[in-house]
Amino acid sequence: MNAVLESPVPWLVATLAAYELGNWLFRKLGEPVWAPPLLITLALLIGGLSLLHIDYQTYFRGNALLHFMLGPATVALAVPLYSSLPRLLAAFRPLAGTLLLGSLLGVGSAMGLAWLLQLSDPSILAFGTRAVTTPIAIGIADKIGSPVALAAALVGFSGVLGAAVAEPLLRGVKSDVARGFGLGLAAHGVGTARAFQLHPTAGAFAALGMGLNGLLTAFWLPPLVHLLTR
Repeated sequence: MNAVLESPVPWLVATLAAYELGNWLFRKLGEPVWAPPLLITLALLIGGLSLLHIDYQTYFRGNALLHFMLGPATVALAVPLYSSLPRLLAAFRPLAGTLLLGSLLGVGSAMGLAWLLQLSDPSILAFGTRAVTTPIAIGIADKIGSPVALAAALVGFSGVLGAAVAEPLLRGVKSDVARGFGLGLAAHGVGTARAFQLHPTAGAFAALGMGLNGLLTAFWLPPLVHLLTR
């Protein structure tokens, strides 16, 4: 039984099946903003793991292949951005300012909330990784000494919540560049997936926002944490 649980095949099949079922339920419910496919998928997976009394670490180890593919998938998002290069250059200054502000607020607000909830220091640090995509968040969590599993879970939850909240707030924004970049900053992978459903340009700039925010946060957060905890 242990050999089966450690094998990547059942967990990969279970994850993909849960996502397909989540997509089906999403369409059946009329595609509500408050219940995106990934949120339904998470609920199905969490319910299944709880029912079978399987801990998250076992699931995470079994899904190592899917986790590995997150890196190449994130890099591949740069391909559609290339076609929007002229628009990127034209909007460089406002996007740079938004990126800096979004990176600082994304980390500061999450860690501030964890501090107000009186969580442990490692948990507070894990909250600081919630604003970046999973592969980068795991790398940051490892460097700053926060629980990797908690960091990964927070990224997934905040992505779903961010996409559900940010999309209605951005409906009044006419620019696909601004909408996409905002979704990528606020909700990383989930927001980027939703942005591609709205418009290819929105998806391209969501991928840009997600990628640059991850790189910027990885650049300044670990050194700052080490400096403050020295």
